[in-house]
Amino acid sequence: MSRSLKKGPYVDEKLIVKIKKQRSGSKEIIKTWSRGCTITPEMIGFTFGVHNGKEFIPVYATEEMVGHRLGEFSPTTKFSRHGGRMQREVEAKAAETEAAKVSAVKNAPETKKP
Repeated sequence: MSRSLKKGPYVDEKLIVKIKKQRSGSKEIIKTWSRGCTITPEMIGFTFGVHNGKEFIPVYATEEMVGHRLGEFSPTTKFSRHGGRMQREVEAKAAETEAAKVSAVKNAPETKKP
C-alpha cells in the first residue's frame, strides 16, 4: 500500500547523507538496512548493499526503479523449487532429452568440405 501523498515518500536521511558524500557512478557499495526506503532520482547510478537479514545484496539503482522500495530488489527468502513426484518426473524427462541431444551430437558423422 502506498504512502500518503501528504506525507510524501519515505527516504532514510542517513542514506541521503551517504549518497551526497559519494560521487555518482562510483563503484563503491553503500550499505543500508533501510529496505523500506523509496528510490528517488538522486539515487540513480549508485550501488546499494541492501540487507536481506543475512547478507548484503548489491542493487544498482536505475531510472526504472524510481518509486519502488529498495527491499523489492533484495529477496529475503531463497526459492528452492516446487517438490513432489510430478516435479521429479519433469526434471528426469528434461535430463533424458538433454542426454539424447548430447549423444546425438557425439555420434553424428562429421562432414568435411573439400
